[in-house]
Amino acid sequence: MADFGADTDLEAFRAEARSWLEANFPAALKGKAAALSSAEARSSDPDLARWRKAMGEKGWGTPTWPTQYGGGGLSVAQARVLGQEMSKLGAFNPLMFGMGVTMIGPTIMDYGTEEQKARHLPPIIRGEVQWCVGYSEPNAGSDLASLQMKAEDAGDKWVFNGQKTWTSGAQHSDWCGLLARTDPSAKKHEGISFFLLDMRQPGVETRPIGLISGASPFCETFLTDATAPKDALLGQLNVGWTVGKRLLQHERASQTGSVMGGRPPKPLNLIAKDYIGVDDKGRLADADFRSRLVKHEMDARAHGLTLARAAAEAKGNNSPGNAPSVLKNSATWVAQTRAELTLELMGSQGLGWDGKDFAPDEIEAVRAWLWGKAMSIYGGSQEVQFNIVSKRILSLPDTTHSA
Repeated sequence: MADFGADTDLEAFRAEARSWLEANFPAALKGKAAALSSAEARSSDPDLARWRKAMGEKGWGTPTWPTQYGGGGLSVAQARVLGQEMSKLGAFNPLMFGMGVTMIGPTIMDYGTEEQKARHLPPIIRGEVQWCVGYSEPNAGSDLASLQMKAEDAGDKWVFNGQKTWTSGAQHSDWCGLLARTDPSAKKHEGISFFLLDMRQPGVETRPIGLISGASPFCETFLTDATAPKDALLGQLNVGWTVGKRLLQHERASQTGSVMGGRPPKPLNLIAKDYIGVDDKGRLADADFRSRLVKHEMDARAHGLTLARAAAEAKGNNSPGNAPSVLKNSATWVAQTRAELTLELMGSQGLGWDGKDFAPDEIEAVRAWLWGKAMSIYGGSQEVQFNIVSKRILSLPDTTHSA
């Protein structure tokens, strides 16, 4: 590949990206990112396996990661151009389905030893392993610091006992980024450590949790004398709360609507015209709905512009800061409002679960509406994000009585 170290030659890079994508992206996958979001669908599709291999070898599944580990080594601007060209082609990033690229990998780059980086980053970049995150417990959700999962020092290894819940993709994962208590006598935010745990061992049991949307992406995860070598500790002993918060920053940054590639959703105004119709001036016939749709479009545009500004301000700065908390909430509002408006304009056709009386887009609409309710909770609840914005951005008094 030519040397595109300067952002001034973006059009040359755009031409190269377009040429490579046209030569390597399987046409059969065009627009199928959503359909392949489940691990079952991904594992059985040979075209996806070929696409994942190509992107992994090119390093463009992790476009801005260092080339020394196999990443693309692109600038933020080049990665944005790559995303634009993928969208034009109906392509998507096959590595963005799991948590290795969005959360674990960036956290390993922040806190890992060179040995940990050399071991774990290349398989993530090549799409060869799937990661999950072991955070929440039955009595430690938003109050995560109350976690009770134990990690005991057994001389030449760590031994884990306890339960996690809402572990996304645990049943399909090879590895887990795990928070566990290593000093029970310390204050609850202290005495916690972060580990890289092999999920393929007898001491790990996962039980999928069925959701009202019809999917089972979450699990209860039970660890019974599960083990990890001593070098599985990421960061310092008993300072895992800092590592864990950093991972959450990366998670929130990945949930702001900046995922690369994929087919853009059909504009809501065009869907509305199909169901509501237009008046003699070509406007949506329902004036009230038209007004609310315009407000939604303005909110979506404001979110997109703010996302672009945050990305520009973060250039050359390895810390995501607190902007992801603002963007995580705004991304949630935009997505949930779109889902609500979609169901409203479809009327009873937007409530079909299955059957020949409903189009695929109508069935998908109700499932997306149900699934979207979780956005207010996962990755840190809406209320938690408000507290972060209040304290760390607006410098308002802390009224949460946090320890």
